[in-house]
Amino acid sequence: MVETHDHFTKRLGKLGRKHEKMTHGYTTKVGKDGLITVTPKARRVRGVSGIRLLLLAGFGFFAIKAFMLASTGPDAYADRLAALDSGTVFERAGAKVMGVDPITERLAHLMGPILR
Repeated sequence: MVETHDHFTKRLGKLGRKHEKMTHGYTTKVGKDGLITVTPKARRVRGVSGIRLLLLAGFGFFAIKAFMLASTGPDAYADRLAALDSGTVFERAGAKVMGVDPITERLAHLMGPILR
């Protein structure tokens, strides 16, 4: 009797998982013997993959740097970086990271007319 109950519980769990998958869509097929089989549709995972997320974060970082450079101007931005460079270890690391590089300079050059 315990065996029967265990099999029933296992079948019930399997049906519950199948039903949960079918809430996202299903297909029906009629076999050669006339039996209608219902199978859940394969779910496509939507969202951002890891590589896309890293690229988006990198672009956002460079865009923020370029916006700060374009809005303050190169001289004021250099003065602020110099002030950071004479601070604590974390401020010096921030000055290195926020330094002007070719990508930031090009993006700031493109943003400049838009901001003015």
